[in-house]
Amino acid sequence: MRKIFLAISLLSISFTQAQTEPEKFEPYKISNGGVFGLTISPDSETALWVNSKGKRDTLIIMESHKRDGKWTKPVVASFSSQKGMWKDIDPVFTPDGKTVLFQSNRSVENYPDRQGFDIWAAKKIKNGWSEPYHLGHTINTNASESFASMAKNGNIYFMKDNENKKGNSDIWVSKYVKGEYQKPVNLGNPINTDERESNPFISPNEDYLIYFSTKPGGFGEIDFYISFNKKGKWSEPINLGKSINSELAEFCPFVHQKEKKLYFSRQKKEENGTMTEDIYSVDFDIKKYKK
Repeated sequence: MRKIFLAISLLSISFTQAQTEPEKFEPYKISNGGVFGLTISPDSETALWVNSKGKRDTLIIMESHKRDGKWTKPVVASFSSQKGMWKDIDPVFTPDGKTVLFQSNRSVENYPDRQGFDIWAAKKIKNGWSEPYHLGHTINTNASESFASMAKNGNIYFMKDNENKKGNSDIWVSKYVKGEYQKPVNLGNPINTDERESNPFISPNEDYLIYFSTKPGGFGEIDFYISFNKKGKWSEPINLGKSINSELAEFCPFVHQKEKKLYFSRQKKEENGTMTEDIYSVDFDIKKYKK
């Protein structure tokens, strides 16, 4: 009898279906209609995201911790602006979970006229976070840089507004060589087009890239695409499909390696000029997109 019960239990586990439809992440507590840009630490114990209140006039990074299986009441992350004196966006944990990259338009020493976003970082320390530090002026320029993610080898992928105005924005990479970041390189075709490409999430092993594009042929105004690194060259991007992409705008992708989940944000523009923004998650199998 015991063997039969065990066999039935194993059979039921094997038939457990993956979550194929995106679900709102922590409704009310975190996803309250005015948030975007979630990242979760590799141990699944710390969450960071942006509180937008459905606008772009105040952008603050929030933090929560998992205690006994539940997320704690959100608080402002110590490296962000407590009162919204500047705008902080797009936190992304590094693969080792020891650092978070984010972007800010806070003042930069010796660059009083810089008004766009620069890439910053903060390190995880025993009782919270280190003081945030600027990633320097090899990566950062007078153009606006945002949504930076890092591979295990230290290479950083990010979005930069186009200075030549050919497109709205492109995806760039700054390689980490001998302890220093190199001059960023535009990824070019087939990733970048004359449309808007942004929000690049690079996998820890740098073998795939998920990002959004406004190029025609998608399911909505902004869709997610995936491209694979094949011997140093990026493959033709593949749309992630309708269960993830919708008629609305999807942005800020983040793949949690341990959980095998894709976290992302979805935005709906309202008639009064505000936006409804929430965070979603869905089971994510990378093999589904490999050819």
